[in-house]
Amino acid sequence: MSTTPHIADNHDTIRVRGARENNLRDISVELPKRRLTVFTGVSGSGKSSLVFATIAAESQRMINETYSAFVQGFMPRMDRPDVDLLEGLTTAIIVDQERLGANPRSTVGTVTDTGTMLRILFSRLGEPHIGSPQAYSFNVASISGAGAVTPERGGEQVKERRDFSITGGMCPRCEGTGRVSDFDLTALYDEELSLNDGALKIPGYSMDGWYGRIFRGAGFFDPDKPIKKFTKKQLNDLLHKPPTKIKVEGINVTYEGLIPRIQKSMLSKDREAMQPHIRAFVDRAIAFDVCPECAGTRLNEGARSSKIDGVSIADANAMQISDLAEWVRRIDDPSVAPLLKALRDSLDSFVEIGLGYLSLDRSSGSLSGGEAQRTKMIKHLGSSLTDITYVFDEPTIGLHPHDIRRMNDLLIRLRDKGNTVLVVEHKPEAIAVADHVVDLGPGAGSGGGTICFEGTVEDLRASDTLTGRHLDDRARVKDEVRESTGALEIRGATTHNLQDVDVDVPRGVLCVITGVAGSGKSSLIHGSLGNRDGVIAIDQGAIKGSRRSNPATYTGLLDPIRKAFAKANGVKPALFSANSEGACPVCKGAGVVYTELGFMETVATTCEECGGKRFQAAVLDYKLGGSDISEVLAMPVAEAERFFAEGDARTPAAHKILERLAAVGLGYLSLGQPLTTLSGGERQRLKLATQMGEKGGDVLILDEPTTGLHLADVEQLLELLDGLVDSGKSVIVIEHHQAVMAHADWIIDIGPGAGHDGGRVVFEGTPAQLVADGSTLTGQHLAEYVADGAVAGKG
Repeated sequence: MSTTPHIADNHDTIRVRGARENNLRDISVELPKRRLTVFTGVSGSGKSSLVFATIAAESQRMINETYSAFVQGFMPRMDRPDVDLLEGLTTAIIVDQERLGANPRSTVGTVTDTGTMLRILFSRLGEPHIGSPQAYSFNVASISGAGAVTPERGGEQVKERRDFSITGGMCPRCEGTGRVSDFDLTALYDEELSLNDGALKIPGYSMDGWYGRIFRGAGFFDPDKPIKKFTKKQLNDLLHKPPTKIKVEGINVTYEGLIPRIQKSMLSKDREAMQPHIRAFVDRAIAFDVCPECAGTRLNEGARSSKIDGVSIADANAMQISDLAEWVRRIDDPSVAPLLKALRDSLDSFVEIGLGYLSLDRSSGSLSGGEAQRTKMIKHLGSSLTDITYVFDEPTIGLHPHDIRRMNDLLIRLRDKGNTVLVVEHKPEAIAVADHVVDLGPGAGSGGGTICFEGTVEDLRASDTLTGRHLDDRARVKDEVRESTGALEIRGATTHNLQDVDVDVPRGVLCVITGVAGSGKSSLIHGSLGNRDGVIAIDQGAIKGSRRSNPATYTGLLDPIRKAFAKANGVKPALFSANSEGACPVCKGAGVVYTELGFMETVATTCEECGGKRFQAAVLDYKLGGSDISEVLAMPVAEAERFFAEGDARTPAAHKILERLAAVGLGYLSLGQPLTTLSGGERQRLKLATQMGEKGGDVLILDEPTTGLHLADVEQLLELLDGLVDSGKSVIVIEHHQAVMAHADWIIDIGPGAGHDGGRVVFEGTPAQLVADGSTLTGQHLAEYVADGAVAGKG
């Protein structure tokens, strides 16, 4: 491991002076360039505020400002971070865990250069030859026609009509989606009712809304006639009429039948990106099946007929990437040698980064945050650019201990090419390879925001910071485990790569599902148990809601708070809602005012009337325990928990919810923090806290609950999981963290590898039995972990 070099000048250093973004307390720090720096600290300590919201944000803002005003109008507007000075910045590339979009046409192949290179390869070597690369693209339709052109002849322009054709690879039946849909008409409307009586059952299609007014005023049918009395033509107009210009209430609009309108507005999105009520409607009203024309490949017959050594592009896209890499390696044709090398390098990068189990036809929306982050790394690994600042957000998320070593190697490779690598991390295995460590804290939220330590990993280990003290924490395997109270039977599971799996998941215990990334853990649990009655899956997906949504509104905490304010002041509870009567009249309770600037990005500025507090000035005169409602919503959970526990502000209903939020490790979150700013791990813990207050659901599924947790917080999580089991819940945790494995009552290990090398149960038993067995990768890493713990561990 290399050490931090002598910091000579701006060419070797990124200097930060007076950073105050979010909770940062006017901090200053110098970071060595062309080195691997890891930022540590508890969740909410200020790591992301320093790395993402200050350093990376200012780099990207300055680059954006080099473009013309017109081009900037198509980019997101970025404010200058709250910092006195930033020196030595280089171009920053953020490789985060944001999902790769929800377009159902987007696949692993389309979001990387790999799919493009594969299409070029087939357009050169495929037999029979069918055309250019677009002839192999499922996103390009085959069309032909004629159009007017005006070529110049001797200075004159003469209009001509010429035939044209585009040969694309799109399957005409499913339009390149690989699926066909069948609508259940009874879920679209009640035939006994008329439109005016509310016949339409589609979300957003009430007669009071704009869609309803269009259908009512279209003139193609009588809105007072029950649908069952429609003529065949009228019913066809209601359901299938193509886009038609009409005038409704004096306004020119386009009318379109229900089914094509639903297909465009709802089915063009990935299911997971839909709002819950829309997703429920789609699941109820529409049955999807594999397209019979293309067998789900998305490609037309022409594209499927062209082959290289008997393999079509559809076959190649469906291959596991590790197998595809081997197939490409066997192709030897000097005419495309540079292309073959680039394609091999790209595919090999997938394998190196631990994603060899994916296929290029895998929907990008189905990738986890960790898989999405590693997919984004692919193009950077082969980049010729140097002296770039790469910024990573917990790149070990979703990785088995076996795979973390490979991720470390990739980060080191990026550094050794002459780049600055900044990594926000919690895992000790990833911290260990740092050249330089910056530890923020000492606590979270208002209790953090300072630099607690800078230096080498060895010096961190010897320091008295929270991270340093916990860096070598190890958990011992349980001496005694709980006995199961029954079993959730899984029989013949074949989802994705599962190989006809039969397994019993024990009830009444803490059961941990382990295995390398891509082994089939999520497929087994979510695919086989997720939809059963009484089973609640608490994931890290985005929480639907507007920018006004926050922990207080999501958990129901705001209701008892409003009532407590109302009772203390003898006024209505509605005054203490920024979405109701108490809202600032200028910003309507948003706290910011949005200004449209034509073609440029809309600008959001803090409301001058309320100063961003969201409430009318008169409302802020009302106090509870000496604080107004805006001050309470600005409190971190831990502070609010104390506030509502005693004195004039004592509110048991609010305190109970706050206790649950603190128990899941969210004590640093402010009550009014927008949900859109939360990480995946924070969203999962917020959902868990809410679920803890709900009745029903005796089986809980958690997917990597240690995501985003500091080493010191893992022990608190284990206590929380124990409390859930002791309260009568069956808790199933998909996890890579060895401390959670060691604490389990029962482990089901999936493997032995990923993709088609996985999908089998390779071990069932207690953690102690897994360690003693030692035949699986998980068992070997857990044995190494607890062996170290025998010396330095915690019981």
